[in-house]
Amino acid sequence: MAPSKAPSPVEFSADLVIIGGGTGGCAAALAAASIGIRVIITEQTDWLGGQLTAQAVPPDENEWIEHFGCTRRYRAFREGIRAFYRHHYPLLPSARNNPHLNPGGGYVSLLCCEPKIGHIVLEQMLAWPRARGFIRVLPCRVPVSADVAGDHVKAVTVRSLLTGEHNTLTAPYFLDATELGDLLPLAGAEYVVGSESQNETGEPHAVEGPSQPDNVEALNWCFPMAWDTAPRANHTIPRPQQYNRWRRYVPETNPPWGSNLLSWEFADPRSGEMLDCALFTTGRHKKAWLRGLWEYRQIVCAQHYADADLPDEVTLVNWPQNDYFVRNPIDKPLEERDKIFEDARQLSLSLLYWIQTEAPRHDGGIGYPEMYLVPELTATPDGFAKYPYIRESRRIRAELTVTENHVSLQSRKDKPAEHFRDSVGIGHYNIDLHPTTGGVTNVAMQTRPFQIPLGSLLPVRMRNLLPACKNVGVTHITNGCYRLHPIEWNIGESAGLLAAFCLRRNAPPKAVRAKPALLADFQNLLTDQGVELEWPSGVR
Repeated sequence: MAPSKAPSPVEFSADLVIIGGGTGGCAAALAAASIGIRVIITEQTDWLGGQLTAQAVPPDENEWIEHFGCTRRYRAFREGIRAFYRHHYPLLPSARNNPHLNPGGGYVSLLCCEPKIGHIVLEQMLAWPRARGFIRVLPCRVPVSADVAGDHVKAVTVRSLLTGEHNTLTAPYFLDATELGDLLPLAGAEYVVGSESQNETGEPHAVEGPSQPDNVEALNWCFPMAWDTAPRANHTIPRPQQYNRWRRYVPETNPPWGSNLLSWEFADPRSGEMLDCALFTTGRHKKAWLRGLWEYRQIVCAQHYADADLPDEVTLVNWPQNDYFVRNPIDKPLEERDKIFEDARQLSLSLLYWIQTEAPRHDGGIGYPEMYLVPELTATPDGFAKYPYIRESRRIRAELTVTENHVSLQSRKDKPAEHFRDSVGIGHYNIDLHPTTGGVTNVAMQTRPFQIPLGSLLPVRMRNLLPACKNVGVTHITNGCYRLHPIEWNIGESAGLLAAFCLRRNAPPKAVRAKPALLADFQNLLTDQGVELEWPSGVR
């Protein structure tokens, strides 16, 4: 008997295929569908939203976010979260009536919330275009191959992580919105990984000597941690498999880390002074970000509820102590990447166990056994996020690459950030690089409020493949300020609208930037869609 043939991949077609359903991918789908473009969006997990949801990270935002500095849709997402809490949670009147309600009370953002609520609100925003057939979601799928003719992507094949089934997706345009830029190598697109050299970018804070492709920013496998205030509460987990490794681990960094990773102490990368942080506020810390790790990304706040409804408070653990910067997962075989991710998860599990059993307490004791995981907030069996928080991706070689010379306060001095005539959005966050796999402990500098240039969305060669998240034309340094939630959302929206505009006008993306009339028309579309292209006068 002849061996049976493997079934042919099930084919789907659309006007636009988005590989990756993270923050940028969702924004791209919503924007394109709003003007009648049929979209297929795939996602590796079963939750859309990326860092906002599946990675469980409360949004890092600019200080003007309540009034300007983001797109209309991102603001609708923020208000949708507040509305959900007001309608469905037993808030006190003081919280329910607060127009700037911060559900979790954390101070990393003006809007800290449970990741499951971000997921619910995104699903609500997607419900109508999905019902009308403009958006089709294929969850739990990863890209495995691409059919490419020269500089044109014809199709992408994805594999179901649940069934092994393959689907071939065809469309005139493709967006890469994966967390690590996984479509770029499959399509043969030119890209950059890791730290560029000073000679390549002209950035004062780039690495000296040759570029370092394996030197990437730390990832973090986050988890919500709740605090049971009942007397003698004990939720201590079994000793993690890699606990001995991480309990003894001292990062090899320059300048030196100064202590074990699992510790409340570490050295200030600028001064070398040992910093003593704490889980809870003690009143002795001079620096605001050391007020207390618990308060920083708190996502459930008891002060918003009456005594009868009082919840256990919850914080999101995304701290220096569980930043994983031992190895770079990009461009590694799948088995090796999975091992790196598992090591990162084991580090976070070990941090939790250390907190429960060995961490010095704010009240002078040892260990917080009352801390526990909250699977209900992440929809995972173990209470960890569905996917690690990825800070750095592959990045396209773009027509225009944004460097620190365009945006940093040190480089601009008394001038605003570089003005880009081809602006497709705005953003602001300081350049904030966490420790890297190359042993650099920190690069931190202030920036001017900046723009997102269209040139950073255009690959140097590919004609119908666009980036839609952290994989735009930025450097290792400027990725530190372009990777945050509202900026990734803006990048995704603009990429989705660019593909839609090019389909409608039968014009390639490069022509939109090259021809003033087309650029003006596209920027008018962005403005009509609620994308801000300029910062208000005087905002510095």
